[in-house]
Amino acid sequence: MACDYIELANKGVQGLQPYQPGKPVEELERELGISNIVKLASNENPLGPSPKALAAIRNQMPELTRYPDGNAFRLKQAIADKLNVAIDQITLGNGSNDVLELIARSYLTAHSASMYSQHAFAVYPIVTQAIGAQHIAVPAVNWGHDLDAMAEAITDKTRVIFVANPNNPTGTWLSENAVRTFLDKVPERIIVVLDEAYTEYVDQPDFPNGISLLSDYPNLVVTRTFSKAYGLAGLRIGYSVSHPQVADILNRIRQPFNANLLAQEAAIAALSDDEYLVKSVQVNAEGMAYLEAEFNRMGLDYIPSVGNFISVDVGQPAGSVDDALLQEGVIVRPVAPYQMPNHLRVSIGTMEENQRFIAALERVLTISGTENEQGE
Repeated sequence: MACDYIELANKGVQGLQPYQPGKPVEELERELGISNIVKLASNENPLGPSPKALAAIRNQMPELTRYPDGNAFRLKQAIADKLNVAIDQITLGNGSNDVLELIARSYLTAHSASMYSQHAFAVYPIVTQAIGAQHIAVPAVNWGHDLDAMAEAITDKTRVIFVANPNNPTGTWLSENAVRTFLDKVPERIIVVLDEAYTEYVDQPDFPNGISLLSDYPNLVVTRTFSKAYGLAGLRIGYSVSHPQVADILNRIRQPFNANLLAQEAAIAALSDDEYLVKSVQVNAEGMAYLEAEFNRMGLDYIPSVGNFISVDVGQPAGSVDDALLQEGVIVRPVAPYQMPNHLRVSIGTMEENQRFIAALERVLTISGTENEQGE
């Protein structure tokens, strides 16, 4: 081959590694020939979709030959009514990841920079580097955002700052006072993205509702998703709410059919299913309490989390523990790429799934501990 097509690519893209999602159940079944697998790797809702969402999907099946509404008017109206915002503040995405990329493409260039925290969501550097912009990871404090240090790290090149609240994969969170204090320090020329993918799960009295901050900070963009608490990860539907001018820019480059027909209808129905959302949050809280109690019993350190996942320190390189758990039919997520080599991130599942994970983890760590003692 005379031409090197990697060398032809954008220099920023050349330096990227593909995003590694959680291992699919089907892949593990093929590799190991096992069944009855528990997947707790991708922060999915263990309840399955809302019954109302499933009914909406069934009703739309005959219309799959048609393109969806490219402007998604009904879904935007439903979001606007739910959040008490204007339709012209909303931008839809193929998951909120899509919106993060729209923001990067709209406001970053090769001569500017983004900023985010150490241990923050892997998509932030990916969307930045793909454009050829610079990116700065500010060291974390107690696994979470150091907003004071992030404010001090702002330069003339800074154009976008990503703040995840709660943060993935650590589950740490920021108070409203901390967020407001930070936003007061950020020049209006800088777009601040408040990524609230897990906000529905949070029950903390001083946790901010990013939507309520928009009127005070026109440079703020709040991103949310239907993939987590609303149980629609497979349909890939998310959105942002921002100043109308920012939304106007994002919608100029948004692909017209990035929110498919079934996703739109399911999201509209899910927004109206308050009973499902309450149950999702309750199951998550019960599962979180169970895993924390079990980790305490086992003497394992973990990072307190307000999301639908928790990161636990297994006291050794987590990759080998993860491999052993896969043999047990349990899929979790090692997070070494986030500079957390000894941690596994575990999604909250049903109580039966959580118990399966704990039983498997105890077996794996017992075997590992015995092998280490024999090695000594």
